[in-house]
Amino acid sequence: MKFRIAKEAFLDGLQQVQHVVSTRTTLPILSNVLIEAKDNQLRLTTTDLDVGVSGSVEAEVLKEGATTLPAKRLVSIIRELPSAEIEISIDSKNVANITSGPSFFKIIGLPNDEFPPLPDFDDAKEYRIPQIMFKEGLKKTAYAISTDETRYVLNGIFISFKEGKMTLVATDGRRLAMVENELEFPATHETEIIVPTKAIQELARLTSLEGDVIVKLQSNQISFAIGDSIIVSKLIEGNYPNYRQVIPGEKKERLDLNRESFFETVRRVSLLSSEKSNSVKLVFGPDNLDVTANSPEIGEAKESMAVKYSGPTFAIAFNPDFLMAPLRNLEEEELHLDLIDEMSPGVLRAAGNFLYVLMPMRVTN
Repeated sequence: MKFRIAKEAFLDGLQQVQHVVSTRTTLPILSNVLIEAKDNQLRLTTTDLDVGVSGSVEAEVLKEGATTLPAKRLVSIIRELPSAEIEISIDSKNVANITSGPSFFKIIGLPNDEFPPLPDFDDAKEYRIPQIMFKEGLKKTAYAISTDETRYVLNGIFISFKEGKMTLVATDGRRLAMVENELEFPATHETEIIVPTKAIQELARLTSLEGDVIVKLQSNQISFAIGDSIIVSKLIEGNYPNYRQVIPGEKKERLDLNRESFFETVRRVSLLSSEKSNSVKLVFGPDNLDVTANSPEIGEAKESMAVKYSGPTFAIAFNPDFLMAPLRNLEEEELHLDLIDEMSPGVLRAAGNFLYVLMPMRVTN
């Protein structure tokens, strides 16, 4: 097997697939990238047996073939090569000779027939989702995924295809982010799945703002085709909690907020929240919002914002990181904050399809 390729193109292709490679694996082949050269293209594939990623890149293929090479080491070599063009030849023992200008490297690979194949999706349900809708949906929800491995069903994004809508939900038990979009699919394709965090991270990296994502679904596997790239993942098996139960039905007060200025205010004030008292307090009065933080061992901060508010004076406290997370990831400028009282969850809403439920914190006055 032998090919010539531009350094930048090869590096881009490898970087698109290298993130799923684990350095601490009991199977050496899982540390490698599968390289298949034919029709003047390289197909690059990596997997950790839960998530697999595959992409292609143009190359001048002088002799077709396939091999696997250590992914992280290959990336670090290609990144440092001095010349813009690289020539790689692989012998029958999977030893790769890499030549670029005055540089020469020899690295030892493993046979490609040891590499676990990605599953095929012959009789799968298929969905077509605009990339921009999917990318924005992930951005607005993924930060709320739980990292607590004891509640493994929360370690991913719940996706529901029901009643002509695609709903994305992430929660860690203290907050919940949800985005709902209308989407056309056959009634026979109605289903609910949980896609694990690692696959979500790859999707966020590979999706763009144009074209569609082709999603294929069968039993406990899912694949996402984005242009020339494919992400394949196992699904999380288990029952996702009934997220609609935690969304408060009624509201007593609604505040209209400018996202940017609210975010900046909370960010500044939160500089004086501490690990011990990790909260910011929102105090509402006539046409005014005071954002305060108070740490006995550090000091205190307070900033006022003019808001349209005519309800009773009251205060509610939130974890500042949880409060800022959606503000950081939304594009919309106008937000609504719906409140009931100081002990009930607050709900942030943005135009139409986004909702964020946040549990308040108990604070001593």
